[in-house]
Amino acid sequence: MAVAGQVMQDAIEIYSLHVDCKVTSRFAHTIITSKIVNRANESREATFEVELPKSAFITNFSMSIDGKVYPGIIKEKASAQKEYDTAVSHGQSAGLVKITGRKLEQFHVSVSIAAASKVTFELAYEELLKRQLGKFELLIKVRPKQLVKHFQIDVHIFEPQGIRFLETDSTFMTNELTEALTKVQNETKAHILFKPTVDQQKINPELDETLLNGDFVVRYDVERGATAGDIQIVNGYFVHYFAPREMPVFPKNVIFVIDRSGSMAGRKIEQTRDALLKILQDLRPEDHFSFITFNSKVAEWKSSLLQATADNVASAAGFVQTLSPSGGTDINRALLTAVSMLDKAERLPGRSVSMMILLTDGQPTSGESNVEVIQENIQKAVNGKYALFCLGFGFDVSYKFLEKMALSNGGIARRIYENADAALQLQGFYQEVATPILMKIEMQYPENAIEGLTKNNFKLFFEGSEIIVSGKISNELDLLPVEIKAQTHVSDLTLKEEANVKEKEQVFQNQSYVFGNFIERLWAYLTIQQLLEKSISAEEEDKRTLEAQALELSLQYNFVTPLTSMVVTKPTGQQQTELANKPTEADNEKPSSFPVGDAYRLRSGSPPGRWRSEPKSGSNKKLLSVVVRLRDKIRAQPLANEYPQLLLQLPKQNEIICLNTDGKPQPSLHLLSDPEQGLTVTGKLGDRIKHFVQFEITYVNPPVRIHVSTDEIVLSHDNESTRLPWTESATSTIQGLRVSVEKERSVTASLSDTVTVKISFVKFPDDFLGLYFLNTNHFSDKVSGVLGQFYSKAQFENNSNINQRADERLLSVSGSEHKVTRRYKKDYRLEPTSDPVPCWSIHVTP
Repeated sequence: MAVAGQVMQDAIEIYSLHVDCKVTSRFAHTIITSKIVNRANESREATFEVELPKSAFITNFSMSIDGKVYPGIIKEKASAQKEYDTAVSHGQSAGLVKITGRKLEQFHVSVSIAAASKVTFELAYEELLKRQLGKFELLIKVRPKQLVKHFQIDVHIFEPQGIRFLETDSTFMTNELTEALTKVQNETKAHILFKPTVDQQKINPELDETLLNGDFVVRYDVERGATAGDIQIVNGYFVHYFAPREMPVFPKNVIFVIDRSGSMAGRKIEQTRDALLKILQDLRPEDHFSFITFNSKVAEWKSSLLQATADNVASAAGFVQTLSPSGGTDINRALLTAVSMLDKAERLPGRSVSMMILLTDGQPTSGESNVEVIQENIQKAVNGKYALFCLGFGFDVSYKFLEKMALSNGGIARRIYENADAALQLQGFYQEVATPILMKIEMQYPENAIEGLTKNNFKLFFEGSEIIVSGKISNELDLLPVEIKAQTHVSDLTLKEEANVKEKEQVFQNQSYVFGNFIERLWAYLTIQQLLEKSISAEEEDKRTLEAQALELSLQYNFVTPLTSMVVTKPTGQQQTELANKPTEADNEKPSSFPVGDAYRLRSGSPPGRWRSEPKSGSNKKLLSVVVRLRDKIRAQPLANEYPQLLLQLPKQNEIICLNTDGKPQPSLHLLSDPEQGLTVTGKLGDRIKHFVQFEITYVNPPVRIHVSTDEIVLSHDNESTRLPWTESATSTIQGLRVSVEKERSVTASLSDTVTVKISFVKFPDDFLGLYFLNTNHFSDKVSGVLGQFYSKAQFENNSNINQRADERLLSVSGSEHKVTRRYKKDYRLEPTSDPVPCWSIHVTP
């Protein structure tokens, strides 16, 4: 995190800077708030510059200038770019976000503020901390570039498994600054507070220069029992963490495929030699290894893999020291030679892990140079037998090419930055993959009880890492059973566990450290990451489907991902609009100079698809058959030819009510208000059609009015209005209230611990709007209105005088009895082509 006030620091003063980070069960939610005042007697530019982890997704940004709020709005990347290009005549700027190093990217925005004016910048982002080499790491970049009167970093950690160890580290800490750091910790919680005074921030008492320039790092790990991992559940979403301990390590068969082309000359080849010499020392005696080096020609160190005996390792060290660069780059033949060597290898351990580690600094220039052909050749040769890890040295490589090749062959890609520590980066990567302890891991859950399951099959598990699986529990399960199957070096492993859903839900009740539905957001974050990763190695049609699913989730959960952009609007008179995009490692390099197919062109987005693709995995077959049976059953019922005006599901009763109002059209119908929720909803029926064409949703806290019509959505707050058209997907957040538009389909308003309001846009036969509510358990007993009364005062009567055959019943509402009739109606909550739903039809007079 770095915040800069670059022009005349004595005039532009950061008087408050607060970093507030809540880590709940590995999922980190960080809010950075910077308050700046212009002490000059004329307008000046204030700059907000933050470095955040590459793995994080920005979720919100706002500027507040003299009390007026300018929120960032998240939209589909393609439509945001189109809007930006239209608004800015001089074309595209560099954008607000850029990659600044191995682990960080920078968010940078400037705004002109009048003399004596104040501006508050607020940026929020979320990330799932990844376990590497036995620890989680939370990185906060600190660089205010001036002394700050109120400077504070708060890190709250809540880990129900228990915190095994916790440490803080910093690149700028002095004895004086250490006194400003406090750490409070118990078995499951920790609070780290760093609050230096202005004097403590100074390099020396005489100079107004700050010491705060560098990394502030928190590292920790959690307690683990010898079980099938730890399951945590909140609001029907679960996350399962699995990281077994003290397992025997598989012997490795590893071939190092090393680029020695002319471009590796100098520092790169020296650092490669240094790293390989240290890696050789880390080989275990039971491992087998070899080297293939390549430029325009491919050379094998030995004709087969050798066991890592002391003599063989010493011989290899001598060979490594002779590596000298020259010539071109034949990646294709080098990798095919490595595959062939593994194919022909004899006398390797029965249960062992075979892998290739490619290190290159360039693009293929010798032999086969078409990257698509190379990828196809390697995938065909590997055929799922071995793992390929690709390391790209510097910025002349095509990272996209390496990444696709690695992901298609069970490995990962990593960029090695040309810094002084490049040798350490290489060693660090090797250490991550040096100790495989499980193969062919299957995480199994009840087939018909889980929806949206993230990846649950893994080829390899390395010691010090962690497997994470998440999903939604789709029915009222009391116990969630889990079975893990895997292969260890010595035997096949089966672990079983049962999680008590209610007990697990209790763990997170009333915890101040917990932010919202964090497991649901964790699930969305993980699903988006996995969809994007899968799309890299997918065929073009599958790629579009995967990206459409990832885009829909990105918009629904308000994440700036490679498929979305945040539109930042500034006050009148300044460059009105700027874009914050999510850069990827593949964007972070020089333009490609070799033939590239469509699959490698940078995509700016894809059309929004529905997050309803048919599941293909075997684990969902039962669920599909149930859905098909239900669909067939409903199709046998009479066809519905109309939509109801209003549709609701009774709380704690599996019954749907279809509501129509009698009487003349009124200017405004009071549909619902709940004083405890601070929520009111009114609606207006059309003049020509007996359906709603306008709704107004009013919140007390924050004081926001949302006007929804068939033309547009208008958000009003603090005498400012933001218009969101139906023609594009977008998200806007105002003080925690998130309003998400799904292009020409729906708008959703959600606020923590409050009922979610959703409005569908139906276009056939006439344009109208359909209102419904989610999380209705949040309604209080005081909810009222034409629709509201059904959430507090509606109850079916068991009256023997009424035919109970399921076509007529008595419903008591606010003390009055109504005869309701079973009808089949179109459901505006679903797709227009969806089957009708059975509901109890009732007419009410407002």
